[in-house]
Amino acid sequence: MANITTKFNCNSGNKDYIEVLDNGEDISFQIRTFDNEFIGSILLDIPTAIKFHKTLRTEINKVKNGLNEEENNG
Repeated sequence: MANITTKFNCNSGNKDYIEVLDNGEDISFQIRTFDNEFIGSILLDIPTAIKFHKTLRTEINKVKNGLNEEENNG
């Protein structure tokens, strides 16, 4: 069983972050403030986490394509 923790900082600059925890069966996303105060969480099974990954990748590509179009037009 893996015991992995990964943190992703919020882009708003307030130092909040999402902590991703893998307990070997599920993936947990915990939202925390800069001083480690717990705000909320979601727990995904592996098939749902895979779907989330695919959806996130699609949305990232949309944003990247929009930025590229702005650079080409501007």
